[in-house]
Amino acid sequence: MPLSDEAYLTGEILDEGSALSVQDLERMFALEQRRIVEWVEEGVISVLEIDAAEWRFSGAQLRRARIALRLERDLGVNAAGVALALELLEELEQLRRDRRLGRP
Repeated sequence: MPLSDEAYLTGEILDEGSALSVQDLERMFALEQRRIVEWVEEGVISVLEIDAAEWRFSGAQLRRARIALRLERDLGVNAAGVALALELLEELEQLRRDRRLGRP
């Protein structure tokens, strides 16, 4: 049975060099702007550039936002806890990378 045009998934491929707006994050994660502002204030995600019109976020911040959302929704962690958890996860990832490369 052939699929209708409505049955196909669509998406975008983003790399770490991509620049996303607040509106992009709102749409991708179904978040309110105030939540994104709170994440920036708590250090969960950081702004790539600030111009007069809007904040921009890198593709790497998209990954952090995805993890942050899971920590908040699935585990009930607040924004300050999410920022700490992300920092610890990144430190652990760096230690594993160093270990793999034989660095002390």
